[in-house]
Amino acid sequence: MRFGLVLSEVGSGLRRNASMVISVVLVTFISLTFVGTAALLQMQINQMKGYWYDKAQVAVYLCTDTDTTGNCTGAKATQDQIDAVKAQLSGDVLKPFVDRDYFETQQQAYDRFKQQFADSPATEFVQPSYLNETFWVNLKDPTQSDVLKESLSGLAGVQSVVDQRGYLDPIFSVLNAASYTAIGIASLMLIAAVLLIATTIRLSAFSRRRELGIMRLVGASNRFIQTPFILEGVIAALVGSVLAGGAIIAIVNFFVKGYLAVNFQGTPFVGLRDTAIVVPLVIVIGIVLAALSANVAIRRYLKV
Repeated sequence: MRFGLVLSEVGSGLRRNASMVISVVLVTFISLTFVGTAALLQMQINQMKGYWYDKAQVAVYLCTDTDTTGNCTGAKATQDQIDAVKAQLSGDVLKPFVDRDYFETQQQAYDRFKQQFADSPATEFVQPSYLNETFWVNLKDPTQSDVLKESLSGLAGVQSVVDQRGYLDPIFSVLNAASYTAIGIASLMLIAAVLLIATTIRLSAFSRRRELGIMRLVGASNRFIQTPFILEGVIAALVGSVLAGGAIIAIVNFFVKGYLAVNFQGTPFVGLRDTAIVVPLVIVIGIVLAALSANVAIRRYLKV
């Protein structure tokens, strides 16, 4: 195969259909940016789940003087009841599941409340006696919180046993929905890119129908005829894929690392190492889809 002639045909095709090629580049760029963003968002969700779920505690709230929920009868948990809960946590049944625990008094809970809501007027109306004494428990395996609930929920003086992971699940549900939405938009954009590549190849072949007829008459092989058109689609998609990769790196470097990581230092975020996985994948997806769609389009046009 004469590669010089093939490359000259590719250049000629790109020049003739410059506007369509630019459209392919832009659509590929946008769609693959969505693909990469969705992949990074899913990696971020998994990373945050592992981080925050490990930190999530189980709270064993004890009764207060005004509490009538759970096992409470309007009386504060007695010292014997507190000791009974402590004995359960350090007993043979729960000890294999408990990593560590500590007891928080009403005054400590009040101090923490004032610190967390320092700018809220609610601190003026809250008294230490309104807040629960609490056992905060870290489990070796956070998914086994049901064991703690079953063992402690029925004890006298216990208002409720709450797994803090329940507060995190709605947040991750919203993030997952955002990730799936990005994937859906990316899928539609990829379909548009594939159709646009196919249309571009057909237009390019139609504009060179006389040359193609001559090439067939002189015995040129189907591979020789098809290769320039496939390369046109691949080159256009490659440019769009590289631009998408650059956009993904810029988003992680300037927005995630430059803004989110600085303002939310207690949360782990995806970094440039993660883009080293996502960007090559995005480029490969773009090239493969372009090659397949261009190949199918030119074969159908030539009826091979």
